[in-house]
Amino acid sequence: MSDIDDSPITKYAIGQSVTRSEDPRLLRGDGCYSDDFSLPGQAYGYVFRSPFAHGLVTSLDVAQARAAPGVLAVLTADDMAAANIGPLPNTQPHKNRDGTPMIKPPRPVLATDKVRFRGEPVAMVIAESIAAAKDAAELIEFDVESLPAVTDAEVAARDGASQLHDEASGNLALDWEFGDGAEIDGIFKSAHHVTSLKIRSNRLVVASMEPRAATAEYDPGDERYTLHVGTQGVFGFRNLLAGRVLGVERDKLRVRTYDVGGSFGMKSGLYPEYAPLLVAARLLGRPVKWCDERSDSFLSDQHGRDSWADASLAFDADGHILAGRVICTCNLGAYLTAAGPNMHTGNLVKNFPGVYRLPKYHAATRAVFTNTTPIGAYRGAGRPEAVYYMERLMDSAAREMGMDRVELRRRNLVRADEMPYAAISNLTYDSGDFPGVLDAGLAQSDWDGFEARRAVSAKVGKLRGLGIACYLEVTGPPSTEMGGIKFEDDGTITMTSGSQNYGQGHASTFAQILVSKLGVPFEQLRLDQGDSDKLLAGSGTGGSKTVITAGTALVVAAEKVIENGRILAGQVLETATADIEFTAGTFSVAGTDRSIDIMELSREVRTMKINGGLPDDATDGLDAAITVDDPPPLAFPNGCHVAEVEIDPDTGETSLARYVVVDDFGVMINPMLVEGQVHGGIAQGVGQVLMENVVYDGEGQPISGSYMDYTMPRAHDLPEVEFGSHSVPAETNVLGAKGCGEAGTTGSLPAVMNAIVDVLNREKGVNHFDMPATSERVWSALNG
Repeated sequence: MSDIDDSPITKYAIGQSVTRSEDPRLLRGDGCYSDDFSLPGQAYGYVFRSPFAHGLVTSLDVAQARAAPGVLAVLTADDMAAANIGPLPNTQPHKNRDGTPMIKPPRPVLATDKVRFRGEPVAMVIAESIAAAKDAAELIEFDVESLPAVTDAEVAARDGASQLHDEASGNLALDWEFGDGAEIDGIFKSAHHVTSLKIRSNRLVVASMEPRAATAEYDPGDERYTLHVGTQGVFGFRNLLAGRVLGVERDKLRVRTYDVGGSFGMKSGLYPEYAPLLVAARLLGRPVKWCDERSDSFLSDQHGRDSWADASLAFDADGHILAGRVICTCNLGAYLTAAGPNMHTGNLVKNFPGVYRLPKYHAATRAVFTNTTPIGAYRGAGRPEAVYYMERLMDSAAREMGMDRVELRRRNLVRADEMPYAAISNLTYDSGDFPGVLDAGLAQSDWDGFEARRAVSAKVGKLRGLGIACYLEVTGPPSTEMGGIKFEDDGTITMTSGSQNYGQGHASTFAQILVSKLGVPFEQLRLDQGDSDKLLAGSGTGGSKTVITAGTALVVAAEKVIENGRILAGQVLETATADIEFTAGTFSVAGTDRSIDIMELSREVRTMKINGGLPDDATDGLDAAITVDDPPPLAFPNGCHVAEVEIDPDTGETSLARYVVVDDFGVMINPMLVEGQVHGGIAQGVGQVLMENVVYDGEGQPISGSYMDYTMPRAHDLPEVEFGSHSVPAETNVLGAKGCGEAGTTGSLPAVMNAIVDVLNREKGVNHFDMPATSERVWSALNG
C-alpha cells in the first residue's frame, strides 16, 4: 500500500468505514443520559395520569396528596393557569380542501375540564424522593363523568360518534386533498386494469431504550429557566417551549441535551410534562427531576403509524401506470403532535410515486381525533406507509394482470437518462439509476435461484416466500443550520452543530468530513451539540437530513477556516494571501517549498492572539461559526429490498430466512455506520410487519400496555442482512449525500409483507394481508 493510502487523511476520509469515536466512552458506562443527570438538592416529580380514556372532570382533590410526608407541591391545571402556562403549540400549516385552516384544538399541559385519553397528565406531584411522590399520587382523588370512547379513526369519523373536541366537528381535524379527483376518475374508468387494496398501517409503540426524562432548574437572579432533557434538537425545542408555552423570551430558557438513548422521532416535539416541571423548579426554588416509567411511556410517549388507506393504480394494456390514488384516514390520537397529520399529507404526496413514472395522482386524507395516545413521527414518518401502499399495489397488480412482478416494476421505473426527472409530486429527482439498483438487488439476492431454496424449505415442512420492494424516499427537509469549528488551546478541535446525535454516530461522521476538508487529525476532533446557549441555529436531527444539512454547514465552516488560514498563513510565511494554497491540511506558498500545516498554524495563531497580532480580516483566528440560511434542496435515496420468509404451516410462525438490500445513498461518509442505520431500520420494519401492534379495548384502555403484551423483534428474529450499494452521488448538496436514517424501515415493510403474501397466495389464493402477520393470523389464513 502506498504512503498516500496509509496517510491519516485517507484512513479517516469520507468513504471509509471508521470505527465510531464515541463508542469507548459509552461502553465504559461514562455516558450521561437524561436520568443520569442530577443536581444538588433536587426534588423529584411524578405525574398522575388519567385512568379514564374519555370523560368530563367532575372532581380533582389533591389535598391528601399535598399533606403526605415528603411532598413539596402538587400542581394541577389551576396552578398552570396561575403561572400563565399556555397549551402545547402546533405549527403545521395544512389547510382543508376548501381552503379553511386545519382545526387545532389546544392541548393543555395538565388536564382541565376533560380528559381525552388514558394516560393524559392530570397533576404533577413533587416530593423529596420519587417514592414519596408516587405514594402521594395514590392519594389523589379523581373522577369523571364517563363519555363513550372511540379508538378507531374510521369509526370516530362516522355520524353520531363521541366527540373529543367541540371545535372539531365529526372529530375531523383536517380534510385535505392533492390533485384532481375528477380527472383520476376519468382515467380509472377508461384504464385497461385497475388494482385496488384497502391497506392498514398498524399502530406502534416507539419504545426507545431510554425513557423520557428531564431535570428543571430556575435562576431567580436572571429569571431564567434551564431544562436538561433528551431531545432531537434543542434550538427549535427551546424556541417553542419558551415563547409558546412558558410565555417568556427565548433567552430566558436554556435547553441542554446530553446522550439520548434512542428516539426515532418520538423525542422530537414538546410534551406536557416539561412545563409543570419548570414551574415547580421556579416555585420551589430548587431543581426538580422527572423520569417516565416504562409503563407510563406506553401511555404518554407519542405512538407511530395507525392509518387506513384505500389505494389504487390504473394501468394500460402494456402494464404502464396511468394514474394512482390514495384515500387515507389517519388516526391523530387525542391531540395534535408537532408532526400532526404531515405523515399522511405532505410525506404521502412526496413518497408515494417512488421510483416509478406516475403521470397522474390524487390523494386525500381525513385526519381524525380519537381517544388514544397522540400519534407523531416514527422512523420514516409517512415515507414507509407511502412506499408500502405503492409496493403492495405493484405486487397485487402483477398477479391480477398475469405479469411477472419484476417486469411490471421494470417497465415503470424512471430511467437514469431521464434525470433530472420532474415527478408528479412537484419534486425533481436530481440523480439515480433505479433500473441499475433493481438489477443489483436481483443479482445479489440470486432471485432466479429462489425456486431451489423454496424446495429446500419444503423438505423440512416450511413454506418459503419471496418478496421484493423498490423504494424512494424524500429526505433532507431544508432548514437553517449552524456549523462551528474552534481550535482549542489544548490542541483539540471542537465541532459545533445544531443537529443532535441519538445513536447515529454524528461525532465520527462530522469528524470524517473535516478530515477530508481540512486534513486535521481525526483523534483531535470533538463534537459539541445539545446546548441552546451555544447555537446560532439548528433544527435538530430528523428526516434523514443530518449529513445533508448539518454536514453542509460544517463544509461551509471549513471553507471559512481555510479562508482565514490563508490570511494567517500569509502573515506567518511573510507572503501575500493570494500566494497561499491549501491542500491536504497544509498551507503553502505557491511555487516554493515553504509551508505550514494547519495544526502548526493553529499553535502560531494562539501565540498571535496572546500578543495581539491577529490581522483585522481574521480576528477569530482559524475559528469559524456560520449559519447556512439557504439550505440544500431535498435528496432522494432509493433502493431495492429482497426478503425471503419461511412459514411453519402447523403454527403460522413466520421467520426471515434471508434479507438482501441494495441502496443508493449517494456519497456515504462512513459505509459501516450506514449499514448500521439500515440494519436498525429493517429491524423496526420487521417488527411492524410480524409482531408489533397497539390494541385498545372498547373503553379506550390499552390492552398492549407493557412488554408482556407488546412484542418487539430481538436479535434472533433477523438473519444476517446482506448489503449492497449502487450509488449515484446527489447533485443537490456539496457532499453528494442522500440520507440513510429511515430507508431501512421504508423498504422493509413491503418487502417482508410481499414475501408473506407470496406464500399465502400460492397456498390459498390470498392477494392481500394486513400487518401484523402474527402466527395466529397467518395460521388462520392458511387454514381458513
